[in-house]
Amino acid sequence: MVHDHRGSRVMLLSLVTFLPSLGAIALLLLRGDDEAARRNIRWIAFATTVLTFIASIFVLGGFDASNPGFQFVEEREWLLGLQYKLGVDGISVLFVMLTTFLMPLVIASAWEVEHRLREYMVAFLVLETLMIGVFVALDLVLFYLFFEASLIPMFLIIGIWGGANRIYAAFKFFLYTFLGSVFMLVAMVVMFGQAGTTDIPTLMGYEFSTETFQILNIPVVGGLQTMLFIAFFASFAVKMPMWPVHTWLPDAHVQAPTAGSVVLAAILLKMGGYGFLRFSLPMFPVGSEVMADFVLWISAIAIVYGSLVALVQTDMKKLVAYSSVAHMGFVTMGIFAANQQGVDGAVFQMLSHGFISGALFLIVGVVYDRMHTREIAAYGGLANLMPAYGAIFLLFTMANVGLPGTSGFVGEFLTLAGAFQANTWVAAIATTGVILSASYALWLYRSVVLGPVVNKALRGIQDMTARERAIFAPLVVMTIALGVYPSLVTDIVGPAAEAMLRPVQEAQAAFGAETQVAQVEEGAAE
Repeated sequence: MVHDHRGSRVMLLSLVTFLPSLGAIALLLLRGDDEAARRNIRWIAFATTVLTFIASIFVLGGFDASNPGFQFVEEREWLLGLQYKLGVDGISVLFVMLTTFLMPLVIASAWEVEHRLREYMVAFLVLETLMIGVFVALDLVLFYLFFEASLIPMFLIIGIWGGANRIYAAFKFFLYTFLGSVFMLVAMVVMFGQAGTTDIPTLMGYEFSTETFQILNIPVVGGLQTMLFIAFFASFAVKMPMWPVHTWLPDAHVQAPTAGSVVLAAILLKMGGYGFLRFSLPMFPVGSEVMADFVLWISAIAIVYGSLVALVQTDMKKLVAYSSVAHMGFVTMGIFAANQQGVDGAVFQMLSHGFISGALFLIVGVVYDRMHTREIAAYGGLANLMPAYGAIFLLFTMANVGLPGTSGFVGEFLTLAGAFQANTWVAAIATTGVILSASYALWLYRSVVLGPVVNKALRGIQDMTARERAIFAPLVVMTIALGVYPSLVTDIVGPAAEAMLRPVQEAQAAFGAETQVAQVEEGAAE
């Protein structure tokens, strides 16, 4: 793995990672609870996220897309001999940018919050540090600390500022994701015992044993790699979340405040996909090969199941939540197709989903703030009363469906192209999800925006404010820009994905050849 130490002297990644936490400390030190103090809290939180985004632009600006290795590497001894090591490659740099791009919009969307405002903004700023930390950590222990700690502020955001059933949803979210990660922790201890290091780039090149052994007289094909793969899969599959361990997601989304739903869908879910790309595929290529068909099939099931369940929802947030389950199915399908189109498409789909799903939850939040209900039946005819809202809702509905010219199309097309090379039946079934997504998305739009205004309570509803329009503007720009000019992403992802896939495909081919030889010898012996 190639390293590039440019930028390590100025500690740019540390600055981007911990700047939000400095803002959180500033908020905690701020005195007063009157209107002037509240205004200062909002502006300090917003300014902190904007400065973090500006700092991340310097990372992207200095990033060499042609270099597939880790860049801006910072490395120093840390606690008890552990490493503090940060760096970004063509995959992780885009997730850092997604996080820093969305957080100012998230803070702006929470402008009207009054209840425990200081703690609310502190929770989001700390969460931003932890999310960025996940994407830049190049040490197993550091990654695990960031990955697990990110649960805490999200747990508080749902549990304190959520809906009526918030405590149940918060604990369900925490327990599901935490229990999945226990298996990952055990696997990390085993990896350290085997390789003698927690350095992620070193582990990406380390060959863990693939020798078949037996558990309860059941042969484990792929040996230790398969076991390690399953342990990491347990954690990342819950985080994504994949079917059938997705049931925490609709509850968490429905109960979370709007800003919490945006962060959950747009960034937190991407940690699972990022984990598959950083750990599962490059570190356990044979384990990935052994489990590939299983993952591809449950991805296809998730796409169809998520879409069908979305079709029967009566709550707008739940519909968008099940839509996320379906769209994450495309991501896992692309990753475990283990080819260039699949991985490029998976990263593109995650970024695109970040903009589109974030916008859809904000769209639900706009009318919820006015009417205090998310029931689809309570709306109808909003195009007559809120024309700007209707136009923005239409754009993101089309992007969610995967209309060509929007970012949603590119991600789905590339992942399907990659899956088709790996398993044509999986690709065929997943393609039906595109049709089903059009069904639920267009039905939602027709029910909420079109038709006559039946509910008299809607008649006084106000169209979007200047602040709300300003929040949606960057999301509109990115959704169309990536749809029209996808090489903005693929030029950066491509070299890193290619460098990662080359040893993966070689290891899988070698294992396949060994398996065939063993089968021939076994047949001859019989």
